[in-house]
Amino acid sequence: MSTATEEYTTDRLSRRGVLTGLLAAGVGGGVFTFAAWFILRMTSWPAFNTSNMTYALSTAATLLLLAVVGTLVVLWALDEQRAARRREAELESHEPEPGPDGNVGRTVPDLVLHRPRWRVWLTYLVSYLSPAALIVSTTAIPLSSTRLYLDGIHIDQGFRTQFLTRTATTLANQDMNYIDLPTYYPLGWFWLGGRMANLLDMPGWEVYQPWALVSLGVAASLLVPVWQRITGSLPVAVGIALVSTAVMLVMASEEPYGAVAALGAPAATVLAGRALRGSWFALVGTAIFLGVSASFYTLYTAVVALSVVALGTVFAILVLRSWAPILRLIVLGSISLSIAALVWTPYLWRTVTGHPTDGSTAPHYLPVEGAQIPAPFLSLSLVGILCLIGLVWLVLRFSTNDARSMTIGLIGIYLWSLASMIATLAGTTLLGFRVDTLIVLQLSTAGVLALAELRLSGLDVLYPDRLRARGRRYVTIIMVLILTAAGLHYAQQIPVQNQRAIDRAHSDTDGYGERADRYAADAGRYYAQIDEEIRSHGHDPLDTVVLTDEINFLAYNPYFGFQAFTSHYANPLGEFRARNDTILRWAESSWASSPEKFTAILDDAPWRSPDVFLLRGTLDVSEDAAPNAGWKSHIAEDIYPNNPNVRYRSIYFDPDAFSGEDWETTQIGPFVVATRVKGAS
Repeated sequence: MSTATEEYTTDRLSRRGVLTGLLAAGVGGGVFTFAAWFILRMTSWPAFNTSNMTYALSTAATLLLLAVVGTLVVLWALDEQRAARRREAELESHEPEPGPDGNVGRTVPDLVLHRPRWRVWLTYLVSYLSPAALIVSTTAIPLSSTRLYLDGIHIDQGFRTQFLTRTATTLANQDMNYIDLPTYYPLGWFWLGGRMANLLDMPGWEVYQPWALVSLGVAASLLVPVWQRITGSLPVAVGIALVSTAVMLVMASEEPYGAVAALGAPAATVLAGRALRGSWFALVGTAIFLGVSASFYTLYTAVVALSVVALGTVFAILVLRSWAPILRLIVLGSISLSIAALVWTPYLWRTVTGHPTDGSTAPHYLPVEGAQIPAPFLSLSLVGILCLIGLVWLVLRFSTNDARSMTIGLIGIYLWSLASMIATLAGTTLLGFRVDTLIVLQLSTAGVLALAELRLSGLDVLYPDRLRARGRRYVTIIMVLILTAAGLHYAQQIPVQNQRAIDRAHSDTDGYGERADRYAADAGRYYAQIDEEIRSHGHDPLDTVVLTDEINFLAYNPYFGFQAFTSHYANPLGEFRARNDTILRWAESSWASSPEKFTAILDDAPWRSPDVFLLRGTLDVSEDAAPNAGWKSHIAEDIYPNNPNVRYRSIYFDPDAFSGEDWETTQIGPFVVATRVKGAS
């Protein structure tokens, strides 16, 4: 894309250049984020929920970052304008000459840029690392006074922490909760996090925060060379990367493995369109993205894959009128599935070979957001305005290949949201509320592309005879100033938007039994003693099954659970409902059986029986106590389509059932730990 005086694609990377850029951005973004986290870890700043100090530092760091990026971008753009003016003057000074075909015309000279080498290197360094730096300034700094990540150990983060704790103890494809089962949830992000825990000699739960930050830093930084290759403009690529990162931090940062996949979705739709039109380089890139994405987060992968299939169909039937796009689609899918198979094969093999399964209830969740069609372009906010600009641009530029690909991708996302609502008739959903992030990312990316095009050609159309060199320079400077100020206004609100999640990271009790805000810890402070008690009886956490409703204990310590806390994060191979029924029978039979009979009932289960019961209660229970005075636990029941979608049911075990020689019982805080004696019958 170009105008009479300036070009859009002066920074286009070659194939080798983009591969080098991806390596530099990925490694650089990861190293920078980790180094920043490591330095912040050594500070002793007050907690975010008790002081505004880290918020102030976050805003200051964000301002400095955007000021540096904005300055370098302005200088970069002005260099291009000066080079374009020199070329225009040179072109006008040459007399028209007849060409080989006899037509008279002028030979257009190449655009020659004069930039000091140090500034070129500095601009690339800052541009490629700026998305990672934004993550540090808006998220790492507010979290610097806690060991936990966003949302602490609350609800879903408990399961994610449990998974990371598991992968830190094994290289194998192992379910987070059930012993001897492969994982159902994608292993990729968690397995890599486990390796980081091993390298740093940290427990899995503690590596969650640095690994989340580092992986987000890597993914966000990779956007710069990818979009530089797509658009041919370094400033545009930086703008898209920073906008996408800011949107992701507000909408999806609490789920980092999903956010990593979401960041690449807009680029994937563009690259898929190019791949289906014949670019094998784009085809391989799209296939790798989809394969890795399927190993990280299946929902976003499925949505993007639907868009790719729609693209292939449109290009085959309406655009190219050829089978070639379908053939390329098959090749693309084959490569993607081959990569995803590295993670999914163990689970699929167990399923097809007849292992009992319950079926997944993960989609059984319908919040109010899932019952509405997202329309971010109607929101009176900076992102809303940007999305509206992007929507207009997609409509006006639909005839161009890349805009058409993005539009079809956007339609595919909206169709997924609609299908999710209709799927409620079948007793499930497609988790449509999650795709809000993809919609905003797609539209905001289009908005940045629209603004870039407006700077180059829009004002020429409106004022063809009035905009001279000085005017162009002022337009560039003013646009960058306004966009930088708008970016600062939005970015400084990221800690505020995530305040509840940051507060929980400081108020939840961590794996060392401490709260970052220095208030008294909850019952989690007893977990270390419980772990020591279990180990004292010869039970290795990596070969011990615990029946408990204390999900946080299993999140911080790598014991296996007899039952997952809810069916929505349970492995279908674990037979959640059947285990619930079994636990209910055990609780009931504990009141009517001798200790020996109770132990025998446990051993009759079709799964490995618990080695430890971690229950709430006290050892001092009178003999004539009622059943509801026994040792307490809970089981979770899926009650979808209700919202909330989980109901917890209290169950009680008779303390006398654990009074035989097979069990040792100990009181630790509010907990009773019943540990099976190794070697007992």
